[in-house]
Amino acid sequence: MAKASSRAQAIGDVDEANSAIGIAILHLRDEGHARMLRAVQNEMFDLGADLATPGEDFAPGEMDLRVVQPQVDRLEREIDAMNEALEPLRSFILPGGGGGSAFLHLARAIVRRAERSAFAAAAEQPVNPLALKYLNRLSDHLFVFARLVALGEGGDILWQPGSTREG
Repeated sequence: MAKASSRAQAIGDVDEANSAIGIAILHLRDEGHARMLRAVQNEMFDLGADLATPGEDFAPGEMDLRVVQPQVDRLEREIDAMNEALEPLRSFILPGGGGGSAFLHLARAIVRRAERSAFAAAAEQPVNPLALKYLNRLSDHLFVFARLVALGEGGDILWQPGSTREG
């Protein structure tokens, strides 16, 4: 695989996202939250291995590590559980808040880039559709997680459209 290939770019973006998640963990006060993100970090290595293994057969095998539906399903269950503690959004929110929330927003933005890179790779050669779905659900997971952590760090910072315009 060429270093400049879209597949290599996607793998690198997944690695960068995983590193950002590691930094977020350092800023979390709740061990249950940290444990949830460590599971995600492990899955990010699964995802990197999946993206690094070309082919058209995406069934997991002895030599082929693939993202599978139960991993996506777990993210969705966690999103639903975290959302139960949150008020519905009334506005866009600014990435920030306390350290944990801010780093989760950074990780979310990097995961979104990784998703775009993985879709670019998929346009050139087959990529496991569940790997793409996992990245999509993970960015939502990290967004909701950032909001949940922000509850203990002063709450969401709401966007105030046009608030700095003179006039």
